[in-house]
Amino acid sequence: MAGNRKSNPKQVRRAFYIGRFQPFHNGHLKVISEIAREVDELVIGIGSAQMSHTPENPFTAGERILMISRSLEELDLYFYVIPIPDIYRNAEWVAHVRSMTPPFSVAYSNNPLVSRLFYESGYAVKHSPMYNRHEYSGTEIRRRMLTGEGWEQLVPPAVADVVEEVCGVDRLRQVSMKGDIE
Repeated sequence: MAGNRKSNPKQVRRAFYIGRFQPFHNGHLKVISEIAREVDELVIGIGSAQMSHTPENPFTAGERILMISRSLEELDLYFYVIPIPDIYRNAEWVAHVRSMTPPFSVAYSNNPLVSRLFYESGYAVKHSPMYNRHEYSGTEIRRRMLTGEGWEQLVPPAVADVVEEVCGVDRLRQVSMKGDIE
């Protein structure tokens, strides 16, 4: 967590932003930087927090917390990074999120389902800007990790450090291998 907290918590403008962050990349960082201009605090939900060690979700919730927290240290923003496991019940999902987070008044999302669920639950919903979506994509970054192409420039330096620290590229390659079944 970083930044300054307002002295009167009733005046705090707090928002919610969710993603899988597999891995956290420069597009996420840019979106959060833009949201930071509009709010005092940001609750960052790590979606599908229970998932890890798969080709689509190679990193654990704890590793994603490190990626995000270290990447946001320089922002003038008070933030919370909270794992949000899937419950597979859309009608109850917003209540599930609410039960795990500090109160917030606006949700940022470009996901049509997520936007609809928050809207139906009475939240203000804002669409976050998207930046260079072709390259700033977890799918593209994981593809580059698998093929040995440069990916480090697509993520904040702190993320590349965490990936190296946890041997993330090796893990991704191993969990992406097709085993021979005889």
